Amino acid sequence: MFLSLIFVAFLFAVIQGFVRVIIFFWEWLSGGDRLAQERVEQAEIALDHSEIVLERELAQAEKRRGLSRLFARWQASNEAIDEYLDHLHFGWYQVIIIFFLGSMAGLLIEEVWMLATSGLTQSRPGLVWGPFSPLYGFGAVFLTILSFFLRRRNAKGWQVFLASAVIGGLLEQLAGWSMSTLFDAESWTYLHLPDHISQWVAWRFLVIWGLLGLVWCRAVTPRLLYQIGMPTTRRQAVFVTLVALYLAADVTMTLVCFDRKTERDAGIPPANAFEEWVDTNYSDEFIAGRFQNLKIGENRDKFDEHGNLLPKEWEKDPDEPSPDEKGEAEDPGSDEKSEAGE
Repeated sequence: MFLSLIFVAFLFAVIQGFVRVIIFFWEWLSGGDRLAQERVEQAEIALDHSEIVLERELAQAEKRRGLSRLFARWQASNEAIDEYLDHLHFGWYQVIIIFFLGSMAGLLIEEVWMLATSGLTQSRPGLVWGPFSPLYGFGAVFLTILSFFLRRRNAKGWQVFLASAVIGGLLEQLAGWSMSTLFDAESWTYLHLPDHISQWVAWRFLVIWGLLGLVWCRAVTPRLLYQIGMPTTRRQAVFVTLVALYLAADVTMTLVCFDRKTERDAGIPPANAFEEWVDTNYSDEFIAGRFQNLKIGENRDKFDEHGNLLPKEWEKDPDEPSPDEKGEAEDPGSDEKSEAGE
């Protein structure tokens, strides 16, 4: 018990220190040379209008008492954020940061969910470098764009829910279909669920996407965009550009690795020195260890017409080796040839 308390205290200290480092770095990015005067003025005008609204609403909140005052203060901050968003220029700067954060947060939530519901501790990233899952990154970006668009049109909750469900379903369908078609691979399948619409889309998860989008639109997006703000310094612009280049390289390298994995499975040797380097550093063992929930080729799950999981071919007969073992088996005629030689 005592050791557990020490561990919790240590973990809390580490998290607190990490947050302080991020805050310090973010403040450092806000210093240095300024961008063009027009862009700086646009950001400053948005902040000025937001602060005016905040001061006005807080003055009204101070006239109340008890819990009513706390609620009024919270409402004042919401009004100030809404005023800021009315003047926000939404562009590549916000998109890159949201993709970056969404890719990491989505992966963390997925791994915690799998641990809590299935007891699985798997490495489940979507890229070869870093703790990123691009599906969640794109989901966060599209939901943010949707939220920003619907907010300015005063969309109702059910409209946000339906639009989010459609976006989530299309993302899952496109990602699943692309992996299956291009690389003969899959990270998930819903064929075993009674409410599946396609192999990669199910009604229950459309509902989850809809609820997630509703929460994201109403609670997350406004404050997230307010915290990200608009770029005013060269440090901010350079940093986000470097992040974008890194993510682009990560996505490209991941596609190259999966392409070579598909070619290796088909018996196609490397065509140049770069492909040889890829085969050496991103081998089948690396792919299997990095993407533990990924199934490729003959290892993909198969289901009958009732959605029941079919056993692998090598599982039907205990004496039959698996596809991986077959590749390592000796030539059946080797013994006969050796006997003939003798």
